[in-house]
Amino acid sequence: MEFNKELDARGLNCPLPILRTKKTLNEMASGEILRVVATDPGSVKDFAAFAKQTGNELLSSSESGGEFTFYIKKK
Repeated sequence: MEFNKELDARGLNCPLPILRTKKTLNEMASGEILRVVATDPGSVKDFAAFAKQTGNELLSSSESGGEFTFYIKKK
C-alpha cells in the first residue's frame, strides 16, 4: 500500500506509539496515509481504539515476525 509518511515506533511501549502517531498525523494533510511500524503487542487494540476515537481511518493492520504494521488515513 502506498503511504505519504512513515513512523518507526519499534521498541516503544504504550502509550508512546499512539502519542507519536497523533503528533505525526497533526503534521499531515487530510487524506494522507501514515504507515506505522510497532513492536508492542498491545498496539493492535490501541490503534483500533485510536482510530475510532479520532475519526482517522485505520486502513489495515498486520503482523509479521513480531512487528505490527498499521496504515492510517488522516481524516
